[in-house]
Amino acid sequence: MSTIKETNENPSFLKSLFPHMELIAALFSGVLILGAWLLSNAGQETASIVFYLLAFVIGGFAKAKEGIEATIEDKELNVEMLMILAAIGSAIIGYWTEGAILIFIFAVSGALETYTMNKSKKEISSLMKLQPEEAWKLNSDGSTIRVSVNELVVGDQLVVKPGERIPADGIIVNGFTAVDEAAISGESIPVSKKTNDELYAGTVNISGAITMEMTKANEDSLFQKIIQLVQSAQDEKSPAQQFIEKFEGTYVKFVLLGVAVMMFLPHYLLGWDWTTTLYRAMVLLVVASPCALVASIMPATLAAISNGAKSGILFKGGVHLENVSEMKAIALDKTGTLTQGKPVVTDFFVREDLDRIATLTLLATIETQSNHPLAQAITSYAKSEGIGQLPLIHIEDKPGFGLEATIDGQTIIVGKPEFVNKKDAFAFQNGIAATLADEGKTVIFMRDQQGIAAAAALKDTVREEAKEAIKLLQSLGIKTVMLTGDNEKTAKVIAKEAGIDQYIAECLPETKVEHMKALLKEYKFVGMVGDGINDAPALATATTGFAMGEGTDVALETADVVLMKNDLSKIAYAVKMSRKMQRIVKQNIVFSISVIGVLIISNFLQAVDLPLGVIGHEGSTILVILNGLRMLNRNIKKNTPK
Repeated sequence: MSTIKETNENPSFLKSLFPHMELIAALFSGVLILGAWLLSNAGQETASIVFYLLAFVIGGFAKAKEGIEATIEDKELNVEMLMILAAIGSAIIGYWTEGAILIFIFAVSGALETYTMNKSKKEISSLMKLQPEEAWKLNSDGSTIRVSVNELVVGDQLVVKPGERIPADGIIVNGFTAVDEAAISGESIPVSKKTNDELYAGTVNISGAITMEMTKANEDSLFQKIIQLVQSAQDEKSPAQQFIEKFEGTYVKFVLLGVAVMMFLPHYLLGWDWTTTLYRAMVLLVVASPCALVASIMPATLAAISNGAKSGILFKGGVHLENVSEMKAIALDKTGTLTQGKPVVTDFFVREDLDRIATLTLLATIETQSNHPLAQAITSYAKSEGIGQLPLIHIEDKPGFGLEATIDGQTIIVGKPEFVNKKDAFAFQNGIAATLADEGKTVIFMRDQQGIAAAAALKDTVREEAKEAIKLLQSLGIKTVMLTGDNEKTAKVIAKEAGIDQYIAECLPETKVEHMKALLKEYKFVGMVGDGINDAPALATATTGFAMGEGTDVALETADVVLMKNDLSKIAYAVKMSRKMQRIVKQNIVFSISVIGVLIISNFLQAVDLPLGVIGHEGSTILVILNGLRMLNRNIKKNTPK
């Protein structure tokens, strides 16, 4: 039995080692270098050279292969080719130890860079593993069968047991539970779910068995969109990274030209011997290589994208990280972004001679027959006041005005002031309607045969988290602007309640674009937050478009950044994170250029030897990669306003 177990475990052990092969090869080359040095001290020169050659091949294979393939594909020299030439040149002039150390440290820094890339892409792998491969499909006879997720179609009913991952996007048709949506929103607190609530593939059913109906094909699920968004983000390079990569090819040519000159000119002008001249040329080849400069941006960018994904913020590329850090103003849609998107009853008034509960019951009985959002809000308010099952009555809908019902021979009308008699409506309760309108509220009246019987004030309330988010953005020096299709009074009230700096009312989709262009002209870097189809043009016009995760597909596809949870405070986190990334990138660039400059000058002054040059050059590369890895830390401190 033990033999069988060993046979089964070996492949998995080797598989686990495979991602670390580059680092293992680098460390093994270090052991070979140590062995070669000991053999050289023992007078075994031939054996020593063999060990050095093995160290060259084993340690340098990965980076040499990468460099040669990239050179052939791009028809452009790169830093890997400089390192290969420097190592070969060192060996040719007899500096085997220095050349081998160069290969060793270069291999270690390359392995560290590979680790950084793998670390940042680990979120994608872990996300893919969260997608269940099978699901319990409910048959028409009530039995269940285990099927592949790929076989499911929209409309299928599925059973999800406690502890299982939800296999597809859909809605609950039976049961209630708590769902861990951390994989989607980054929020660790479970969310309560009941009938008709939405479910997302990859999230975890925690407490109760539920029956759900699949509403989206697998490839269209929110989960798959997250994976696609992060994958495309990691492949898309920022303008700074693109510039560095273009600069690399030109810089390498200048380095090689400088080395060619260095191999001859000092011998004739400064009287250096040939060994010193060639040696200094090899040192120049090493220290002038822009490895650290090339590694200044990409590791930090990928780490930031990974950080955002874990926090429920999906960037569609490095360019958007750069733009967010420069953002000076942000425009926000009102409905569903700053507000709940659903009206609620804030005030209810009745005539002095009527009972409040009886009157509310009558109003709700009429409104329950309508699908209008205001009617549904009144019905919900009545239920919250303890009013139970409402009877069905006949009503007549008067489009654009309200409802008319006949109860016990009495006609009751519900609707706008114009429908119930505008003069009476505005005189009701000492003119309370005008006060409510000034507060940005919509007022619905109910009239019986004696006059105005009741008035209900409704308002789309501002999200509490939106108020906090606005304060956070303002503390970062970002101006906030609300763009809304609502009238001037409502817009003014909502803007004041949310703490917005500026508002623009009565906006159509096309006028939102015009206002966005005006903001871009004034501030240059402007964000836009929205969740609806009508927001898509403005999202596309903005420097950076932010879409709410629960928004429409059009908004999600148009935006540059997606907030998986409808939490506006994530925007402030994204700004702080991108500014931190920009600081790290600037630190890396200044540091790497400074090290290159110091090492080149020191080489001309013959103050640095090849081993020290190798350590200084490759050490700076390792340091900038490690500095970039700081972006994986989710504890982003508050930045001072820019």
